[in-house]
Amino acid sequence: MTSDPSQKDKPAAPKQTSLSLPEVDSTARAPMGLAEGVAITLGTIWVLGVVALYVLAPETALSVEWNAPLVRVLAVLMPVLMLLVAAIALRSARVMREETDRLHATISSLRHMYLAHSQAAAAVSEPSVAKKLDEIAETARKTETVLATFQSSRRTPDRLAIPSKAMEAVAEQGTLQLGTPLEEVSPPLSNEHFIRALNFPESAEDEEGFVSLRLALKDRHTAQVIRAAQDVLTTLSQEGIYMDDLRPDRARPDVWRQFAHGARGRTVAALGGIRDRSSLALSSARMKQDSAFRESAHHFLRRFDQMFTRFEAEASDADISALSDTRTARAFMLLGRVAGMFD
Repeated sequence: MTSDPSQKDKPAAPKQTSLSLPEVDSTARAPMGLAEGVAITLGTIWVLGVVALYVLAPETALSVEWNAPLVRVLAVLMPVLMLLVAAIALRSARVMREETDRLHATISSLRHMYLAHSQAAAAVSEPSVAKKLDEIAETARKTETVLATFQSSRRTPDRLAIPSKAMEAVAEQGTLQLGTPLEEVSPPLSNEHFIRALNFPESAEDEEGFVSLRLALKDRHTAQVIRAAQDVLTTLSQEGIYMDDLRPDRARPDVWRQFAHGARGRTVAALGGIRDRSSLALSSARMKQDSAFRESAHHFLRRFDQMFTRFEAEASDADISALSDTRTARAFMLLGRVAGMFD
């Protein structure tokens, strides 16, 4: 006969051990003991003696005066009944002892079986537990690899948060003369230039954007916000987070006005309209790990808060809507949600 090669190569399934109680035959009768034998023998002797007396010497048996026939019956059967009761009591006591011994033996057997089963299960489970731990470690390593690949894929070396020309303009802008505030030599900044400056120039060819940026940098308060925004935008771009890629949920102008008037928490939760989970997770991780970025982010949030409080007093709803769509405002929405300003 030829054996199936597929069955030959198949590994044998591991044997499963299980606890089983010893079988007890409840219908089996206990054998007769010495007490029952003695009682039956004495009862038989008594009955045979009485029968022999009535058969061999009826005159003697009948000469005894009995008060009634019932008394005769009781006199004959009473010793037999007493022997029977004694035999039953002794038998019950013996059966109880035997059941007690059997119960002790069963409990001892179960204890040994349980210990053997536990040792066998532990011996079988040790390799599987080690295998599970190896699988968990391998999964963790794969997750770290995927996360690192994801973070590196988000980063574009040739892409900047804002044009390099705008960065140079922010870095080089300062007071025209030593000790002369910029506000004294520049006209008031219009809301149009202010909003365009907070969005930064779109590209190196965005002349209008650069004009607005230069005008805004001449205003001390606006320059502080722009420099703080540039710092956080540059750091976020290192994590592959660009404000142009974010599509936040728009908040109504009245919610922005409530924020300018001091409302915080769930009242202004709509301002945290950034829903991109990867950007939120990466920003939160960077704030926890990088103390310098954490300080820059909180500094930026404070500057934006102060700036918007002044801006809201003279801005229309259209101006507020336009400002909320700038790169600076989106950075505020992202970092404000990460910092818990809208919780």
